[in-house]
Amino acid sequence: MTRYYQGLEIALDQPTSDPPAPPNIDAFPRKRDLLLETTEIRSGLLDIYALRGCHITNLVAGHNNQLGKVAPLSQQWLYELKLWRLLSECRQSEQARKLAKEDRNRLSHLLEFKTRQLPTISYNALVGSDEWRSNFSRASTPLPPDDFSAVDEQLPALHYLTAAVQQQYDPNWQPESATLESHFERLQQRPLSAELLRTLMLATTVLADSNALLKGVTDPSSCPSDEALVLPQPPNWLEPLREQANTWFNAMETLLDAHVAGTPDFVLYRQTWLAPGSATSPLTRYEVALDEHFQLRRHVTRICQPTFP
Repeated sequence: MTRYYQGLEIALDQPTSDPPAPPNIDAFPRKRDLLLETTEIRSGLLDIYALRGCHITNLVAGHNNQLGKVAPLSQQWLYELKLWRLLSECRQSEQARKLAKEDRNRLSHLLEFKTRQLPTISYNALVGSDEWRSNFSRASTPLPPDDFSAVDEQLPALHYLTAAVQQQYDPNWQPESATLESHFERLQQRPLSAELLRTLMLATTVLADSNALLKGVTDPSSCPSDEALVLPQPPNWLEPLREQANTWFNAMETLLDAHVAGTPDFVLYRQTWLAPGSATSPLTRYEVALDEHFQLRRHVTRICQPTFP
């Protein structure tokens, strides 16, 4: 892209220079600033034992042991999802009618509480995970022009995670721990979101400087010579970058729209950096600069056509 900018300077008879390097992306919010607060229902052993017919005792015991307490957020979501489903099935079963009134009320209260809490748990499982946060690492570089296929490699992870949250209340959908973890691991393979953001910012910086050069040609007298102006060809990856970035960040927008809004820090980061329609997002700024660039090229080429008597 720098070579293209320098080619424009030569064609427009401007002194050659290097465009300034773009700044890095903002740091992704800290984990503690991403997670929504959740509350625990403290139930005694006798309370849990009374609901043993709902087949939750072993599940709860496993969650409360040492391994359960340090399980990744994604596994905690799967636990909550399985617990909710067991409670929901139990509430509609013959077993519920056999419970004492106090235990039936306890079951109803627990199910209602877990139903309300599940969207918060699934949100925390996504944005608080190490895999998700690493996808926005500032220790990243712009994508090489021939490496946009990385979007196609990681896109299935966004699609699966979207389907997972959209179907978490659907008893016919059965999540698998191994499948969920494999998609999270795919996000951790490389900081693709950060790489795309930095690529967009770098390209926008060069486009903005290129546009400033082209805006200097306002009439035939400001053309570099009487000969027909021949501008260098723009890099052939400019439009593919637009397409792939749109594919990625629109898929991410669909995923995030399926969740609760999140913490103020996350909402601000999303609006500033990720939302495709946001005026401040690198994608929007890139598209504006790119569209303006092609308009300016056509305008300058038209102005600088030679005229003959």
